[in-house]
Amino acid sequence: MERLRGLAHSGFIASSLWQSSPVDCPPGSPPFINAVVLLTPLLGETPESLLDQLQSIEQEFGRRPKLVLNEPRPLDLDLIAFGMETRSTSRLTLPHPRAHLRRFVLEPLNEIAPVMVLPGQTKPVFELLAALQSDEHLRRLPM
Repeated sequence: MERLRGLAHSGFIASSLWQSSPVDCPPGSPPFINAVVLLTPLLGETPESLLDQLQSIEQEFGRRPKLVLNEPRPLDLDLIAFGMETRSTSRLTLPHPRAHLRRFVLEPLNEIAPVMVLPGQTKPVFELLAALQSDEHLRRLPM
């Protein structure tokens, strides 16, 4: 979290940590720990430059190129949205195409920004979460 705080110009808010069941992962995958952070990026930052910094932090924490889709990893930092920017490149899709379908994104986001409307959506986070039909199991971890 401190490394992410260093990417913020201002307005850093972090959710609690949440343990979640694996979603679309290889059999035998352990539970995941998730959180959501809202921040105002440094001046001049672009979605691509922020993604570069997130990937650098992942590598610092032992992330290696994936061998299997959705395999467990030491750290996975996803860029869910960057204001109202949109992207659809081989490297970056904004907003994240499945964020509104993932309880492990919506639950922590609801904790810190329940009335936020994700780009491309018409309902706020709390309504997306209430309507979500998912087999995911989440548990807020003690502070």
